[in-house]
Amino acid sequence: MDSGTYTGKTSPQVYARIGGVLYLVIIATGIFGELFVRGKLVVSGDATTTAHNIMASQLLWRSGIAVDLITHICDVPLMLIFYVLLRPVNKHLALLALLFTSIQTAVLVAFDLSLLVALFLLGSADYLKAFQPQQLHALAYVFIKSYSNGFGIGLIFFGFACLVLGYLIFRSGYLPRFIGVLMQIAGLCYLTNSFALLLAPAVANLLFPAILLPSFIGELAFCLWLLVKGVNLPKWETHVSPEHG
Repeated sequence: MDSGTYTGKTSPQVYARIGGVLYLVIIATGIFGELFVRGKLVVSGDATTTAHNIMASQLLWRSGIAVDLITHICDVPLMLIFYVLLRPVNKHLALLALLFTSIQTAVLVAFDLSLLVALFLLGSADYLKAFQPQQLHALAYVFIKSYSNGFGIGLIFFGFACLVLGYLIFRSGYLPRFIGVLMQIAGLCYLTNSFALLLAPAVANLLFPAILLPSFIGELAFCLWLLVKGVNLPKWETHVSPEHG
């Protein structure tokens, strides 16, 4: 059975391909924001150097924020695609994964404002003259740290989403079980990193970034599978009841 069999409705292969493209954009934009923007401009523990770097590369900093928002915009249709692809396995768990991911996206969007506030604090507005430059640098750095911790909080919800998605993928039969296992490992790594960040920052510093490598591998594998292979249509059909259309 191929996608041409689906008359009057969208083949799951179409959803899979679109989902793969969206996931690839999310991965690429995430790497750009973390490695090529914040990784380049933010100097750990050095508020003044960080401030000077940001002010010397304001367009790059703003581009990082814009790219983050593109990531979160892509999150929304990808959530829906995951729900459509996995609801034949268990629609309630598929909805649970969607809700977890929705909260993650909302949290990350909210904390993106911290990056804008940091930029405002380093501006030249008259009202900022009430503070000493070093004070402004410190305040800007606090907001950047707030973003980093907020990102970790958001990933707690995504970690639980990965656990649920991994279970659904493993049980589906029309997506490979090893992808489901990789996604569950990804979820455990996200949860370990985020809770360590909250409860034991020193431990988190030791774990990062190695702890997130399995997450990257799992998500990239899922992304590429959706792009290249999609779903096994005959096995998909065995799961789809008439009410799913």
